[in-house]
Amino acid sequence: MQRQLKDKNDIKIFILYLLRNIGYPLDFDNINDIVVQDGVVGYFDFADCFAELLDTGNIAEDRIGNECLYRITDQGIHVADNLQSNILNAIREKSLKSALRLLSFKKKGSRIKHESQPLANGGYRLTCSIVEEREEIMKISVFLDNKAQLDKMEYNFEKNPEVVYRGVLALLSGEINYLVN
Repeated sequence: MQRQLKDKNDIKIFILYLLRNIGYPLDFDNINDIVVQDGVVGYFDFADCFAELLDTGNIAEDRIGNECLYRITDQGIHVADNLQSNILNAIREKSLKSALRLLSFKKKGSRIKHESQPLANGGYRLTCSIVEEREEIMKISVFLDNKAQLDKMEYNFEKNPEVVYRGVLALLSGEINYLVN
């Protein structure tokens, strides 16, 4: 499991690095999602550092109608390109890859669906799938012992389908294996 960043300067550089490499303005929720999704930065640390980056002019806010988008400024680009931090290149690259995948997932308008059915033995069968355009990119079916497990998994899949998808890919590819004892 990777270590969570605690140094505020490292967190700020990490945020700027992601925004610099994504290359287009995003709303606050998407920036939050891409920064905290891999567990490198906690939500409260992100919110605090993001506010400071706004205050110092490294990130600018643009209002377009009712939407508020944030972009990295020239000053922020200079900071991202020139300041060193304790963030390992592997962590930065992995997080950027995850961020781009998440944004792509949202931009493609991926659709999710899940179905559950009670089984004769008292358990449940949950089938979850993700469809992009007309192509089903993931379908997984699991047996669950009880309704509480079913409800929790349905909720998590609805709330975080891209995280489930990334997790399944990481497990199947061997990128993570800490779940196996």
